[in-house]
Amino acid sequence: MSDEFTHFNQAGQPHMVDVGNKAVTKRVAIAKGRIFMAKSTIDKLKNDDFAKGDVLSVAHIAGVLGAKQTANLIPLCHPLGLDHTDLSFEINNELDAIEIRAECSVSGKTGIEMEALTAVSVAALTIYDMCKSADKKMRISDIRLTHKSGGKSGTLDAE
Repeated sequence: MSDEFTHFNQAGQPHMVDVGNKAVTKRVAIAKGRIFMAKSTIDKLKNDDFAKGDVLSVAHIAGVLGAKQTANLIPLCHPLGLDHTDLSFEINNELDAIEIRAECSVSGKTGIEMEALTAVSVAALTIYDMCKSADKKMRISDIRLTHKSGGKSGTLDAE
């Protein structure tokens, strides 16, 4: 098997990568994404006019919980003891979208990219869920890793 696909053993079977011999390093990952919506939905968000509550505060909590549950959602992902997870949201009036950013960090033997990506995804899904009564045409898009540092492969900046 190719060294690129580390989640398969020599026999081609899926397996969790053995990170036992890797060094512990400080690892940081930043992921971003967007949820596009109608201007009227953005106005409702700005005015905190949803019966289910403060959408972005709930999405923030959901994103943190998503990061914490990543190993339960992604089959071969290592469970990590997160050092820090934070999310931020920015209303982009030009695109009619909410910009979501998640940053996760850990001191560990394997990367934290999946936790940051999961945080953004769960936050976007939560916004969708809480706003779907007002806007059935929302679209989640552009979920991507924009930064990672730490570990053997070094730093990636993909902005």
